[in-house]
Amino acid sequence: MHRKHIILAILVTAIWGVNFPITKLGLARIDPLLLTAIRFAFTAFPLVFFVKRPQVAMHWLVAYGLIFGVAMWALINLGISMGVPPGSAALLIQFSAFFTLGWGVLLFGESLTRPQLIGMFLAATGLVCILMESPGKSTTIGLILLMISAVAWSVGNIIIKLSKVKEIFAFVVWASIFSPIPLLMLTWWWHGTAPFSTLLSGIRIVEVFSLAFQVYAATHFCYWGWNLLLREYPVSRVAPWSLLIPVFGMLSSVFIIHQKPSAWGWVSISTILLALIIGMNKGKAVVVKNKCADRDGINQPGS
Repeated sequence: MHRKHIILAILVTAIWGVNFPITKLGLARIDPLLLTAIRFAFTAFPLVFFVKRPQVAMHWLVAYGLIFGVAMWALINLGISMGVPPGSAALLIQFSAFFTLGWGVLLFGESLTRPQLIGMFLAATGLVCILMESPGKSTTIGLILLMISAVAWSVGNIIIKLSKVKEIFAFVVWASIFSPIPLLMLTWWWHGTAPFSTLLSGIRIVEVFSLAFQVYAATHFCYWGWNLLLREYPVSRVAPWSLLIPVFGMLSSVFIIHQKPSAWGWVSISTILLALIIGMNKGKAVVVKNKCADRDGINQPGS
């Protein structure tokens, strides 16, 4: 990769990692669902009036908006608000890579390799260790929500694959239109009017900064930068850079919110990182392709 693109890859993954503890700052005084709704409202507006709609069917935009905003980021914010450390959240969301592999086998007739299977086993071991260390019921529920959000992200990856969209930045902007209203309704259904009535009094410079960072840095800039890298290089060369996200997430959590893992936590985190590194490697297929997917005509080349 060119030096400027290496710098861009490091910058994008750093911003995505730092976004987790910065999101924690915003959650201190704003309801997690309401914070997510505001984030995606500003992600869509006013850019939607200036960015051309991507050339995909409307149902793909609706589906991705609900998955990305409601099923993924709302659950991430809920998990962090329940006590899951932002660094751990940045790590657990990377489980989406393994869930995406599973969807590839089920839907597209793809095969799993030996390194991928080893990676899945190690990742599961690391997850069990994290769950065993969970200090309370609320944190355990938060960890489960993080895993569901990882599944949601994997479903979002499949939506992007099936839609065959090329303009990822425009796709995210337009899809974000469909996130705020369901999130606002869920906020009202869950907590009534309290989060709305206390919103203005709860917003300080810290919350404004948190929201601005989530919208303009973590979403607008990073999706533009990541899409540029994917356009210039093969996915296999770009994807491994995502392993830096939890690293930046954990390191920045120490400095921003003064939160660091225990010794046992570092072992769990290292196990999952090792699982991701091994799972990225190519190897000989050991799982037979899904013949039903081939017969149904939905087998597609990997992205």
